[in-house]
Amino acid sequence: MLSNFKNHISAKFPFLENKKLFLAVSSGLDSMVLLHLFQQLEYEIAVLHCNFQLRGLESFGDQDFIRYYCEENNISFFTTQFDTEAFAKDYKLSTQIAARELRYSWFYELLETHKFDYILTAHHADDNLETFIINLSRGTGLDGLVGIPEQNDKIIRPLLPFSRKEILEYAKANTIEWREDSSNASNKYLRNKIRHDLIPVLKEINPNFLKAFQKTQSYLQESNEMAEDASIMIYQQVAKEQGEEIHFDLKQLKKLPNYKSYLYQWLNEFGFLAWNDIYDLVDGQSGKQVFSAEFRLLKNRETLILSPITETTETKEFEINKNDQEVNFPLKLRLCNVSHITIDSNKVIFVDAEKIRFPLILRKWKEGDSFHPFGMNGKSKKISKLFKDEKLSLIEKENSWLLCSDDQIVWVVGIRQDERFKIENTTNNILKIELQ
Repeated sequence: MLSNFKNHISAKFPFLENKKLFLAVSSGLDSMVLLHLFQQLEYEIAVLHCNFQLRGLESFGDQDFIRYYCEENNISFFTTQFDTEAFAKDYKLSTQIAARELRYSWFYELLETHKFDYILTAHHADDNLETFIINLSRGTGLDGLVGIPEQNDKIIRPLLPFSRKEILEYAKANTIEWREDSSNASNKYLRNKIRHDLIPVLKEINPNFLKAFQKTQSYLQESNEMAEDASIMIYQQVAKEQGEEIHFDLKQLKKLPNYKSYLYQWLNEFGFLAWNDIYDLVDGQSGKQVFSAEFRLLKNRETLILSPITETTETKEFEINKNDQEVNFPLKLRLCNVSHITIDSNKVIFVDAEKIRFPLILRKWKEGDSFHPFGMNGKSKKISKLFKDEKLSLIEKENSWLLCSDDQIVWVVGIRQDERFKIENTTNNILKIELQ
């Protein structure tokens, strides 16, 4: 196995040479073999161990076992202890997910503080098979069937091509000691049920089942890569990125016979779960929305708009004082006195400075707000009606600001000026306000 492992590292991860590597070691069979293999290859390594305090004295026994091994072999050793159950309770996570969150957060923190390059874990081919079956049992797309990636950012899994049987044989041949995790014998967790009850039956049906699975998964990976390539090309035809938003052209999208697959491919990374609701948006009523934890998808006429959910500033008001020449939040505005009007643009207004009262107020619009649109000879108009006439999306409405003097609207910023503050023949003092 050592020769095959060395060839695998040279072929797949040649960039690891002369790099500083953290090895995540639990004290179990797989991670102790990974540690032994890298000792033989003479890489610069250090060991990381997480004590999740889930098995009482046994957890501390694992920690002491690895500490002693590293001392005997002159290997740098880093360890930490987590109150995993309390963390899981506080954040309403399963114990396994909580442990994963804690582990990888600590890993990346150490990468940064100790200037190491990569973290290596001991996931192997049987782990990959178990993950495949778990995802399959829960329902998944191609991305859930391609299994554990060999590399994910700074995390590398060099044992993935090797089976648990090969790893065990190597450990016995090299008299490697390890500790058995008592929780691995319990069927409390789904992964253990699959490992103990299902996979032995599959291997009984076909003794070469694991190799057949690896071949199938390589085909799935190729199919997934092909789907990703097609997704990128179609995305360029359907989507436009506008600042923090992505706009999907529904007319173009609906020309695709399998547009739902493309939507899933594009939106999956944004944390959405209600996929049927997302698909219904395509033919749904304008204004309907679907939310994930951090994003929302809005149907706006013939467009789907993806945008981040931002902290609302609806109730906040921002003052602009008489001597302020620049405003940087919540909008970037420039104010200055001028002698004449130079341009006509929705991003610039010219007002009679003697008609306004400082401090000016920047605020979000509210239902019932009305103003006197410039050019309408003093007629009043609801802000909501203006938005409708301008065909603004819900997101654009929410992002709209009003510039006010006392309780009167001077400017629906970037859209329309109020008639009451316009420049007249008798105006002596012109104030220019520009949206940057």
